[in-house]
Amino acid sequence: MSDQKVVVISGASAGIGEASARLLAQNGFQVFGGARDVKRAPAIPGVRFGTVDVTDEASVSSFVEWVLSEAGRIDVLVNNAGISLVGPVENTSTSEAQLVFDTNVFGPLRMIRAVLPSMRTARSGLIINMSSVLGFLPAPFMGIYSSSKHALEGLSESLDHEIREYNVRVVLIEPTFTNTNLDVNAKHTASPWGVYASQTAATTKAVVAQIKSAPSPSVVANQILAAINGPYRMRQPAGWTGHIVEPAAKVHAGICG
Repeated sequence: MSDQKVVVISGASAGIGEASARLLAQNGFQVFGGARDVKRAPAIPGVRFGTVDVTDEASVSSFVEWVLSEAGRIDVLVNNAGISLVGPVENTSTSEAQLVFDTNVFGPLRMIRAVLPSMRTARSGLIINMSSVLGFLPAPFMGIYSSSKHALEGLSESLDHEIREYNVRVVLIEPTFTNTNLDVNAKHTASPWGVYASQTAATTKAVVAQIKSAPSPSVVANQILAAINGPYRMRQPAGWTGHIVEPAAKVHAGICG
């Protein structure tokens, strides 16, 4: 068995996941990237891709079993796969909200449940959940996405208390807006925005402008590397900038430590 730490990253074929896979492989980690369509995954030296759909229990189990059969262990899980949704809460269908939660909350839960038995047995492991600044600072017209990240943060805090006695810990990475196609091309609610149309359009335009000038995914990748190699802290911001986010970050850091 190799002495390299084994890292599993979901949603590793683009954006933050791809940048993280590249950086960790360059820093000597044995990286297994999960992608829904491995044919679309880039060729990254030191990274092996496997098919995983985090909304499918069987797909998650098969993927994790494959990694364990190949590497013998999983030292770090990075739950990065996620989707976004823009639109007024009133105009959001239950099925649209369920899809966001199925990916952003239940997806990480499926991955966590699949890797935890081996981590507990080894009495070593780190689970990194990709949250967001919107996980504690909600934004208008992104209510479902924000609430999914709030849920992920609550899940992470509870889980960390449950598993720390097995020397397994949970970290939350909290990026601000990041320049990725996922954020620029966020899905909109199917229902017309109606009375909220002008407010939603203006807010969306402002957010997209921020995203296009936002830090690259490499900023978040560097924070993930620091979380693995550095001292433990549950909440770790990444790329917090701007006159709105910075005061909130100071308050959040003061409350949460």
